[in-house]
Amino acid sequence: MHTHVLGATELAAGVWQSGLAQVLGGLIVVAVLIGAFVFGIRVKNKELPPPDPESQPHRPDTGQLPGEAMEYRKSTEVPQTDGEHRLMPYNLKSSGEPDTEPPSEEKRKWRGISSGGFGSGGTGHGD
Repeated sequence: MHTHVLGATELAAGVWQSGLAQVLGGLIVVAVLIGAFVFGIRVKNKELPPPDPESQPHRPDTGQLPGEAMEYRKSTEVPQTDGEHRLMPYNLKSSGEPDTEPPSEEKRKWRGISSGGFGSGGTGHGD
């Protein structure tokens, strides 16, 4: 009778071919994924709960955003130059004084000139 002694490489090849190594590797991967999931749940449970709506900041009753101001301003004249010196930003004055009454509907419009933009179907200036 002929007996054959299996070497370490033949034994490893036999285990790999039988599928036992793939099953063990799969079980190890599944165990690591389950452990990561359980760890994530524990970390999530240690976090503070989300704040309730009553503790959230509320918008002011005016309806404006904080720091936002809505007012009408009187227009100011743009200074004229002599043509040799150009007008620089520091030559301009402030943007006008506050106006107590809103401008009329006619002032807010473009004084009867309709301007159609490209592709808008408008007829352009001066129709």
